[in-house]
Amino acid sequence: MSETATSQTTAPERHRLIEITVNKHPVEVEEKVLTGLEIKEAAIAQGVSIQLDFVLSEHLGHGQTRIVGDNDEVKVHEHSKFTAVAGDDNS
Repeated sequence: MSETATSQTTAPERHRLIEITVNKHPVEVEEKVLTGLEIKEAAIAQGVSIQLDFVLSEHLGHGQTRIVGDNDEVKVHEHSKFTAVAGDDNS
């Protein structure tokens, strides 16, 4: 009887979707902490025209940005904004 009670209380945790922006396109993600690579993968899967080797930057507000490496973890929240550009973009 205790096995049944235990299995009923261990339902899989459901994550709320968070909408972030990559290159001005909305991207929905499930996790609150993602790597730069995971952000680019989610954006590509949802139709944003970038590639995995693009350089990702996070908009911090007040005109400030920071580069997010593929292995860097970012705590995302609703309305987090990112820009991904080709590594050889000189703009």
